[in-house]
Amino acid sequence: MKKQSFIKGTLILLAAGIVNRMLGFIPRIALPRIIGAEGVGLYQLGYPFFIVLVTIITGGLPLAIAKMVAEAESENKPEESRRILRIGLAVSLSLGILFTIIALLGASWVSQTLLTDSRVYYTFISMTPMLSIVAVSAVYRGYFQGRQNMIPSALSSVLESLIRIFFMLWFSWLLFPKGMAYAAAGAMLGVTVGEIAGMLVLLLQYFFIVKKDKRTRPASDTHSSAPFAEKAPAGQGSLLKRLLAISIPVTAGRLVGSFSYLLESIITARSLALAGIATAAATAQYGSLQGMVIPLLMLPGVLSSSLAVSLVPSLSEAAAKKDLPTIHKRMHQAMRLALVSGAPFAAIMYILSEPLCTLMYGNADTAPMLRLMAPFALFLYVQAPLQAALQAMDRPGRALVNTLIGAVVKIALILTLASRPEYGIYGAIIAIIVNSVLVTLLHGASVTRLIAFAPRIGDPIKTIAAMIIMSAGMTYVYAHNPVEGAAWIQFLFAAACGIAVYLGICLLSGLISVRDLDRFPFRRR
Repeated sequence: MKKQSFIKGTLILLAAGIVNRMLGFIPRIALPRIIGAEGVGLYQLGYPFFIVLVTIITGGLPLAIAKMVAEAESENKPEESRRILRIGLAVSLSLGILFTIIALLGASWVSQTLLTDSRVYYTFISMTPMLSIVAVSAVYRGYFQGRQNMIPSALSSVLESLIRIFFMLWFSWLLFPKGMAYAAAGAMLGVTVGEIAGMLVLLLQYFFIVKKDKRTRPASDTHSSAPFAEKAPAGQGSLLKRLLAISIPVTAGRLVGSFSYLLESIITARSLALAGIATAAATAQYGSLQGMVIPLLMLPGVLSSSLAVSLVPSLSEAAAKKDLPTIHKRMHQAMRLALVSGAPFAAIMYILSEPLCTLMYGNADTAPMLRLMAPFALFLYVQAPLQAALQAMDRPGRALVNTLIGAVVKIALILTLASRPEYGIYGAIIAIIVNSVLVTLLHGASVTRLIAFAPRIGDPIKTIAAMIIMSAGMTYVYAHNPVEGAAWIQFLFAAACGIAVYLGICLLSGLISVRDLDRFPFRRR
């Protein structure tokens, strides 16, 4: 199986991520029109519990598998890579089955006691079959990423998105006549069908790619792996121990984020009730925030997410060789790409928030929320590569502490602000903003101390300056309406002009250079 470079692997995941994000906005746009903001709220209220359970089941396993497989492959030990995969599957599948049973038994208590809207019960029940499916898929993705082949993960995620969208909208439309709760549950059932398809694609690719890999491997490779086969029992025990040693701290760190998300959904709903907002209205507001605004903000984060996935095996391999210059190079690349790619979208979401929300959701009421959060989105985009660096450098505990500090501050602010009538849902938004800024700064300080990493201060300064000039240009173009036509034409024209100005400034300032194109895999060297 052919190994891919850091940049090529990132670009493969980026391409798949862009396709997935664009496809993902089909249900984001269509679902509110089918089941309304209240139905989206019911769907979103059940989702944090799913995230917590998935984190417990998989958590740091994919990352641990990717890291260990990358190290094994760098030492030419393919049989050890497959043993790591088998051990990971045994652990994740056992946990998946266990927590599926727990989720089914506790669904009634969760929906009636913890949440403010008991209609979430049907959504909760619909999502439980996904737990074991996601457990298997996550392990195979970690294996392929560890071998630095991002194609299987990319193909799987794209097919999963296509099938999920179709069944999500179809099931919600079919069940809508039975009531809002059934329609939200139908949407979750569609997600389950998509996860099944994604898992099957991964299994098929593993079968064909690994079989081909065995046929094409030189005979010397087989002999080199023989000693590991002889020590299989002891080796499996040591591999399991190391797998758990890496994955448990990462799982703990991610659980902090997942529990924070869960507490955020519970406390936000209860705080809005204390502020005097009716249950249905609170559910609709939460649905607008989590189902409409946050997905828009995270759309440009597809690159930072791809960078984070590619960074783990790349930095792990460099760390195993004690190659500090390569580590610094990868970090500079990741930080600059995350900043430069996310900045123009943040500017568009701030300046053109009202036409964007109107065109996307047919609802301009979400525009003030988007406008408030957009300037701080850059912290979210940079956060993912920083956290991946801490995990790849065997410092998941540091990432855990940083995330925990941010979670405590966020929950405290939600309790303080969202329960006050003058703030309402905007109290939760302020808390999310403070959390993203604080955690990113803490991660950055940790990485700087760990690898003596000196961030290039000029890059963020140039990026912010380019954003300000771009924003001024878009404001002028949109206000003076130089083109006639529908609202979407005016929006696209203003956004395109803004991006053109931004790219020009980036080229002039050196944020982007012609030499950067030499790193792309489709250019011949």
